[in-house]
Amino acid sequence: MAAAGGEPSAKPDSDDLFQTFYTEVKQIEKRDSVLTSKQQIDRLLRPGASYFNLNPFEVLQIDPEATDEELKKRFRALSILVHPDKNQDDQDRAQQAFEAVDKAYKLLLEPEQKKRAVDVIQAGREYVEHMVKEKKKQLKKDGKDQTVEEDDPEVFRQEVYKRTMKLFAELEIKRKEREAKDMHERKRAREEEIETAEKAKREREWQKNFEETRDGRVDSWRTFQAKGKSKSKAKEKRSFLKPPKVKMEQRE
Repeated sequence: MAAAGGEPSAKPDSDDLFQTFYTEVKQIEKRDSVLTSKQQIDRLLRPGASYFNLNPFEVLQIDPEATDEELKKRFRALSILVHPDKNQDDQDRAQQAFEAVDKAYKLLLEPEQKKRAVDVIQAGREYVEHMVKEKKKQLKKDGKDQTVEEDDPEVFRQEVYKRTMKLFAELEIKRKEREAKDMHERKRAREEEIETAEKAKREREWQKNFEETRDGRVDSWRTFQAKGKSKSKAKEKRSFLKPPKVKMEQRE
């Protein structure tokens, strides 16, 4: 990059790059903020939107340093632009775009969620800065020119953007994994609860049946015992009935 007069310009430091990055972002936001309803809907539903839209500032096209009042104004303008009532010929897609805008706005209204989003963006920038520093260190070690492509503010901005999107995506994947794990554990706990309840129910029913049939079982046993005694007495009587002795005739 050359300055006026053909003299090479001084290499910007990290703060200069960061300031340039946000200046360009604001310029892009200003340009995109006047997109038509259709263009905004297309932007919010473009391929990969499920990950692009994880960054609420990206959805609303607003600077992370924007005030709450600026955030509110931006939300109103964008939500009106993509509202289904304003897009009668494409209501389904407009509804999806509106929901993305509404979700991003509500998230940024929560201080903790907003701080988390800002931290992710900051982490993305710091990662790229560290990468650039390591590249320059290696070039210096090799005795080579320390100019890298990220010295171009536009390339630097793109690298920060890509890294930020990747960080948001990684966090979302981890969140879904935690959610799936929690759901599995809740399901397992519920199944165990149901099994315990069913077991207790079976035990109660068994005990109830046992109690209800106890008298019948006792009566049956008494009847059985009584029949047994009757048979025993009859047998005893038969054993006492001995046949008479037969006298042998004597022959003379």
